[in-house]
Amino acid sequence: MTATLTPPTVERDEALVLHLGWKMGADEFYDFCMRHEDLNLELSSEGDLVIVPPTGGKTGRRNSKLAVRFGRWAEKDGTGETFDSSSMFSLPNGAKRSPDLSWIKKERWEALSEKEQEKFSPLCPDFVVELRSPSDSLKRLRKKMEEYVENGAQLGWLLDPSTRRVYVYRPQAEVEVLEDPEAVSGEPLLRGFALDVRALWE
Repeated sequence: MTATLTPPTVERDEALVLHLGWKMGADEFYDFCMRHEDLNLELSSEGDLVIVPPTGGKTGRRNSKLAVRFGRWAEKDGTGETFDSSSMFSLPNGAKRSPDLSWIKKERWEALSEKEQEKFSPLCPDFVVELRSPSDSLKRLRKKMEEYVENGAQLGWLLDPSTRRVYVYRPQAEVEVLEDPEAVSGEPLLRGFALDVRALWE
């Protein structure tokens, strides 16, 4: 009996979503990404291939400012490892995601093997941030934030410059929506860290 593959179908949103009709394994997806390093790729838990467009200048500048501010805190704090938007994680539900910024407790990171650290690490970060760009669907980003929390994230921030809102996600809690806050606190997970949000909008 000959196996047949379902032809891929396409869903058009701000990101290009290809419904492949089959699921790539972790190593297969890693190899696929290595062959297409110029593309920003993710994989949904259903096996859909997501091609995300690059950001514009303002979003890239905000991402850089965010990474610098958080990186200074993380280096001084020393209890975890920080990752940028090019870092891919293999979540427990099978999705492969790249948050704009993420942080993992040092003991969780060090528990991974050398191979697991080198490839798409098989865990969900403890802290994740998504920074909305003009091409991003708020609905899609909110779904991603829910997925992070469902897969083990202890804290998540969705930053939306267009409305100056910050959506705060925590396990077993309602999403907290902050309207144009001056700052947002990472306590208790990120001890002593608060992000100056209004400076990020500028």
